[in-house]
Amino acid sequence: MGKNKLTARDRINILLDLMTFEELDASVVDSDGRISVITGYGKIKDRKVFVFAYDFTVAGGSLSLAASKKICRAMDLAAQAGAPIIGLLESGGARIQEGVDSLEAYGQIFTRNVLYSGVIPQISVILGPCAGGAVYSAALTDFVFMVQGLSQMYITGPAIIKEVTHEEVVLEQLGGALVHSQKSGNCHFVAGDEKKCFSMVRQLLSFLPQNNRKAALRLAGASEGRSFQEELAAAVPQDLGRPYDMHKVIDKIADEKSFMEVHELFARNLIVGFARMAGRAVGIIAQQPNFLAGTIDIDASDKAARFIRFCDCFNIPLVTLIDVPGYLPGIDQEYRGIIRHGAKLLYAYAEATVPKVSVILRKAHGGAYVAMSSHGLRGDINYAWPTSEIAVMGPGQAINFLYKKEIAQSENPDKTRKQLINDYREKIAAPTIAAGRGYIDEVIKPGLTRAKIIKALEILENKKQANPWKKHGNIPL
Repeated sequence: MGKNKLTARDRINILLDLMTFEELDASVVDSDGRISVITGYGKIKDRKVFVFAYDFTVAGGSLSLAASKKICRAMDLAAQAGAPIIGLLESGGARIQEGVDSLEAYGQIFTRNVLYSGVIPQISVILGPCAGGAVYSAALTDFVFMVQGLSQMYITGPAIIKEVTHEEVVLEQLGGALVHSQKSGNCHFVAGDEKKCFSMVRQLLSFLPQNNRKAALRLAGASEGRSFQEELAAAVPQDLGRPYDMHKVIDKIADEKSFMEVHELFARNLIVGFARMAGRAVGIIAQQPNFLAGTIDIDASDKAARFIRFCDCFNIPLVTLIDVPGYLPGIDQEYRGIIRHGAKLLYAYAEATVPKVSVILRKAHGGAYVAMSSHGLRGDINYAWPTSEIAVMGPGQAINFLYKKEIAQSENPDKTRKQLINDYREKIAAPTIAAGRGYIDEVIKPGLTRAKIIKALEILENKKQANPWKKHGNIPL
C-alpha cells in the first residue's frame, strides 16, 4: 500500500502473536465479489483476542452489508468467549452504492458496541482516513489509537464542509492524530508508526482483564520495598502555589517503569493511566500542578470520569493522588457547562465499586476535594501527607472572606492576616482535623505512601459492594 501503509493482513499478523491468527468467514464476499473486511481471532501475549481489519484498497474500505455481518459475528463470538475485540480501521464510511443496506449495517455494529460495552474490552486502531459510521463505532469503544501523519477521523470530509459551511480545511487539520489527541479528546494514544502503535495496543492489553468477570493479570516479582521518602518530599514543594511534575511522584509510587498514560495530550491538568503496584494492575488518577495548577475543568472532568468508569467496568482498582486547588473558575467554563461536566466526575467515583485508595499530597480545596475519591463518595481508604491542606477554600481566600473588615482595621494588616492564615491552617485546614472526624484514615509520611497503598489494595482485594438495583443510572452527559 502507499504512504508506507501496511496491508490489512500484515497489520493483523504484526499485532497478534506469531502464527496464531485464524480467519473467520474467509469465503464471504461483498456483492462485487471482493473481500473488504478480514475477521478472525488469535492471541496477544498468549491471551485470546478477536480482530477485524478493513481493507482500504477495496472500495475505500467502505462498509458493505456482507462486511458488517462478518464484523458483527466476530463481535458476538468475542462477547461469548469473553475476549477483547480490536478493530483495525481505515474506512470511508457507508458504501454509497448499497444505500440503506449500508446504513442498517452500521446500526448493527453500533448496537453491539453498546451491548458489549463494559462486558469485553473494545479497542479501535485508526490506520488511515476514517469517516462517518466508522468513527462513530470507534467513539463507542473503550480506547482509540492513532498514528501520527497517517490517521484521520472526521464525520464529513473537507469537500462537504466547504460546500455546507464555506470553511476550507485540509484532512490533517480537520481530523489528524494531534487534533484528536490534544483538542477533541477522541484519541487516547498516538504512535509514530504502525508497528509502534501495535506494540502500544499489546502493552495496554497487558493491564486489562479478558472480560468483566475476570481480574487483570498480576505479575510476580515486583519489588514492594521501594522507599523514596527523601525523593518524594523533594518532588513535592511545600509551597502550595509552586508547580511540580506529578509524573515524578507516580514513577516513585508505582512499580518501576510500569506507568502507561492514557489521554496524555488531552486535559493535561489531570493525569490518568495504568500502572502496577506490587504487580497488581491499577488505574491512577492524579492532578498535574504543572498545568493550570492542577485545577479541574470541563475536559479534565470528562477525561477522568470516562477512565474511572472503564476501570470500574473491568475490576481495576483506583489509586487517586490529589493536589487540587479547586474547579477552574471562569465565564467560559460556566457557559460551556462546568457544572454538568464536573458532576460526571462525582458520579463516576460515587458509582464505582472497585477498591478506591486516595492520598492527598498537598492540598484539596472545596468541591474538588469531594470529587477526588473522598470519603463522602465512598472512597475506601483515604490518606493525607502531614503538610497537606483540606478545606472549603485556600487559607488566603478564606481569611479575606471571613476577616476582611478585621484585617483592614488592624494596626498591622499584614501581620494580622499572616496570623489568621496560620490559625486557619492549624485549626481548620490541617489533615489531622479531617482525620479526627473520620474522613481521612491516616496522616502518613511521604516515604510510606507506596507501602500504604499496596497494603490497602491487598486488604481490599476481595471487596464486594453492590449499588441499588436499577436498569441504569442517568449520568449527567
